[in-house]
Amino acid sequence: MPYATAADLRAYIGATATTDDTQLGNAVTRAQTEIERQTHRVFEAAADTTRYYTPLYRREVLGDLEDDGRTLWLGADLCAITSITNGNGTVVALSDVVTIDINIKPWYAIRLKDSARIEWTFTGTPEYSIAVVGRFAYSTTPPADIVSATLMLGAYLYRRREGGPDTDRNIISADGVLMAPARFPTDVSTIIKKYVRHS
Repeated sequence: MPYATAADLRAYIGATATTDDTQLGNAVTRAQTEIERQTHRVFEAAADTTRYYTPLYRREVLGDLEDDGRTLWLGADLCAITSITNGNGTVVALSDVVTIDINIKPWYAIRLKDSARIEWTFTGTPEYSIAVVGRFAYSTTPPADIVSATLMLGAYLYRRREGGPDTDRNIISADGVLMAPARFPTDVSTIIKKYVRHS
């Protein structure tokens, strides 16, 4: 789902005519794509998707933590779980798992509770035998500051198409000072910096 629309960007830049809505929509789409690329995450999931994982027994030291094979590392943000089907086709009760981090969304792993009398397993071959259905994103709706960043960047990209004040060329001021334009809006960089996914 888009974090903002052409109409949102039109209102943001103070335009009233709808004649440029295609360009505004393109700018918003490019802005959202760039924010997701720089943060390594998607900020909204409007519907469930299914992802598949391989159950592997791993025992390796991770700092002071030892992975005993009961943790399913997702490799992506997860903000809501609908169902989990183990590799042998049985449904894993959501009451038998905890999410990591347990107190903060999005989650990045699912762990079988120590009290659960099950393990990650498979029938036949282990590759991608566990199915997790849920919302694989930072949230079900994008944070307000990410929407703001999308509009800021969208406006920047929209204005650049005309070579206006947001040009990508060096400018020499009236008093001879060389001014290099920003390659990326500083306000946008400041907002998205805290959302960058590092693993």
